[in-house]
Amino acid sequence: MIVSAPMNEQELRNLMFTAQLPRTERAFTIRYPRGQGVMTNWKTPFEEIEIGKGRKIRDGEELAILTFGHIGNYAVEACEQLSKKGINPAHYDLRFAKPLDEVMLHEIFANYKKIITIEDGCIQGGIGSAVLEFMADHNYRAEVKRLGIPDQIVEHGEQIELHRECEFDTMGIIRASEMMFAPATSYKSK
Repeated sequence: MIVSAPMNEQELRNLMFTAQLPRTERAFTIRYPRGQGVMTNWKTPFEEIEIGKGRKIRDGEELAILTFGHIGNYAVEACEQLSKKGINPAHYDLRFAKPLDEVMLHEIFANYKKIITIEDGCIQGGIGSAVLEFMADHNYRAEVKRLGIPDQIVEHGEQIELHRECEFDTMGIIRASEMMFAPATSYKSK
């Protein structure tokens, strides 16, 4: 089974185009984003997306942010704001939860020791968990922070309100990124 999530309208069109091609032999799911779009000129030519292939949005240093779906738009904004504070994160759009882009993940773990995964889905058992499993299976070592929906009851509300409450909106991404660089606090036993 193929599991995908588009970051924007262009990606949604291209995933839908790819899903209907005759050479796609497996069930193809697209997590359809709700809410408002981000592109005004979304009627772009159709392009086939290689199944299981993510994409690098921007290069960076020390920290890599991995996103799945429309949440990647928050990361774009967070990366811009973080660069003004002297933190220059890389940003990767995974596109696919199944199959994962293992070539891209090898690149990420070979070059970054601080990683944040972000998804508009459950933290436990989500894309961040799949990335941790990949890390463990390939004996990589990195500090990984997963952002997403916690395993608790989240009340109803506007999407941006819920993203803020679950701390994976733009400001939540900025805070999590800054915490990756905060000096470790030592606790003395009393």
